[in-house]
Formats: sequence, C-alpha cells, structure tokens
Amino acid sequence: MSDSAITYTLYIQADPARVWQALTEPAFTRRYWGLSFETDWAVGSPMDWVERGARTSDPEQVVLGCVPDRLLSYTWHTFTPQWAASVGIGEELRAELAKERRTKVTYEIEPVGDTLARLTILHEDFEPGGTLIGMCGRAWPMLASSLKTLLETGAPLPEAEQEAGEA
Repeated sequence: MSDSAITYTLYIQADPARVWQALTEPAFTRRYWGLSFETDWAVGSPMDWVERGARTSDPEQVVLGCVPDRLLSYTWHTFTPQWAASVGIGEELRAELAKERRTKVTYEIEPVGDTLARLTILHEDFEPGGTLIGMCGRAWPMLASSLKTLLETGAPLPEAEQEAGEA
C-alpha cells in the first residue's frame, strides 16, 4: 500500500471465467461483499451500488474498463447519506469521505496453469493520508479472502459482511 494506492494480489483455485462471475454477478457479490452492482458492464455505463437496502447512483460512478475474464475497472462509489445510514456510518465520517476525490478500482485476472487464477486488485487515486485509504486498506484483504474462500469452498468467510461495510 502506498499513500495513494492499494494493491492486493491473490491466487484462487478457479478459472478466470469463474472469478469474473464472482466479480460481476449480483448473486456472487452479495454473498462475499454484502452488496450488488446494477450495470450492464459496458465501458461508460453507470453503476448503481445496492447495499443493505440503499441504492447509490451517481453519473460519475461508471465502468471504466471491461474485458470479460481478464479486466474490470470502475470508479469507486459515492458516499450518500442514505448509504451511510444503511451501513452504520455517522454523518461526520460520511462528510469526510465525500470530500475526498473519487477513486478507481481495477481487477486484473490472469490464468496460472490449468487450475488457478491470479487476481490483482488495484484501488488507486486516493487522497494521500486520507480517511478512505485507511478504511479500504483494512477492508480489501477481508473482501478478497472472502471471495477466494467462496470460490474454493462454496461459502464466504463469516465475518465478511461486517468488515465489508468499512470499504
């Protein structure tokens, strides 16, 4: 982790198509992350975040890159009062997060032999020393581990939903 980016790489015993499914299909994302994305995954398309009954929409919350089974990139979400209330974040912290610049998440998926995929998560463009990078730096390892565990065992980590709200 630098002062403006988080990089996290993991190896998953699944093929790239299955990892892609876990990143893009609501039935998967709800299981390990507790949220879903509503989008068609076309570059430039808006992405709505649906988390604990709150829908977060913003014209700047968009798909930046999409190559099935290989690459997915999008702008990180918008911190609305409705979102904060649904995940238990107070107004002071929400306002602090909302002042920081919008960040970007990129997933790169690479096959490793016949049975593994390497997933690299790059979350970048944070405000150096900002609040969001600290929160995401704590949340990404749990989210990535829960995704890996779900794909390899059929069940996400039990604590993932609690920690995921921090991202």
